[in-house]
Amino acid sequence: MPLELSFVARTPRLVTQHSLISFQTGYKFHIIGHSSWVYKRALCEGFSNWAMTLQGDVCVVTGACGFLGERLVRLLLEEEKLTEIRLLDKHVRPQVLQSLEEVRGDTVLSVFECDIRDRELLIRACRGASLVFHTASLIDVTGKVDYSELHGVNVKGTRLLLETCIQENVPAFIYTSSIEVAGPNSNGDPIVNGDESTAYTCSLKFPYSRTKKEAEQVTLQAQDEALPNGGRLATCALRPMYIYGEGCRFLLGHMSDGIRNGDVLYRTSRPEARVNPVYVGNVALVHLLAARALRDPRRRATVGGNFYYISDDTPPVSYSDFNHAILSPLGFGIQEKIPVPVTLLYLICFFMEMLRMLLRPFWRFTPPVNRQLLTMLNTTFTFSYQRAQRDMGYVPRHSWEEARQRTMDWMASQLPKERERVKAE
Repeated sequence: MPLELSFVARTPRLVTQHSLISFQTGYKFHIIGHSSWVYKRALCEGFSNWAMTLQGDVCVVTGACGFLGERLVRLLLEEEKLTEIRLLDKHVRPQVLQSLEEVRGDTVLSVFECDIRDRELLIRACRGASLVFHTASLIDVTGKVDYSELHGVNVKGTRLLLETCIQENVPAFIYTSSIEVAGPNSNGDPIVNGDESTAYTCSLKFPYSRTKKEAEQVTLQAQDEALPNGGRLATCALRPMYIYGEGCRFLLGHMSDGIRNGDVLYRTSRPEARVNPVYVGNVALVHLLAARALRDPRRRATVGGNFYYISDDTPPVSYSDFNHAILSPLGFGIQEKIPVPVTLLYLICFFMEMLRMLLRPFWRFTPPVNRQLLTMLNTTFTFSYQRAQRDMGYVPRHSWEEARQRTMDWMASQLPKERERVKAE
């Protein structure tokens, strides 16, 4: 029978429990059980990728029940014999925990349900850990969330987590950044197949982009910080392109809009404005490879303190045409061109933003699109993953064909529910 070690107000007591997952809220903490281990090791990466594993480590994953976080936790369970994974999220969905049971093996899953700004709970989550994956953040592309809240979660939360890692002797920290910290700039200057050395002038004005950039800088500045036990903190930041895959709520939103428009997707980007989206499974893989690199004394100096663009072999295409590539097999068409010229849309966005500022004291109004989003949707912005391949041995595991099929199958499973939901509006 599995054992539960329960801490209430820091007083331990040993009890028995049949459940297989640990759970923590507030001051109550449970560690529970074990079952059989199913361990799979993919051979598509080279031998060097497996030279350093995370066997026996205790890791923390923030945003663990999110789109990327859940996929990362599952990959860690499938490919590493970790002692414990601590899942930190503001809202923990029971179905996520249930889905992880089939691959949990001997790894303990401990759940910390809290806000990233809760210092006391962060200390509890990080104590004894050897690695932190910080995937949690507030995502806001329309300006709906107050800047103070965005900054509080994305910047102050990251800074607090880093301070906790240093205090608790956690030696490795991986931050999930975003392509939006690089741009595009307000001029819409394009980048084609850029890399980490590509020079680009960009003054970020959109709150989400600014807070992600600041959090990334805080992370990289913490590289080589001294730990109380005499060690040093190693950090890196990963900048994925637009992430798609099973569970992508942005794709789900586009599908819902298409249903309302008679199964015709809205075109919001010009066909020539190409970007290179990346599949969520490949993004999770890079996080694992980065962790192995930071935990490897031979490679941590190479990877530590650096940021990496993360893409895969998804063909470069405009955002709108990407949505169509996923949804066309489900019977969706797409508008041939943007209904209103982009320059006119940009002007409309400007006036809408001014109107929002004027109405703010009396009425909360968020336009569906803004100048930054419009520029992002209509600027060619593609990047290479060669440096991640060179430094971490990253080779996309999931091909475009496989990623598209998996994503399309998931969208097909959601389509009847979305039709019913839209119909009931």
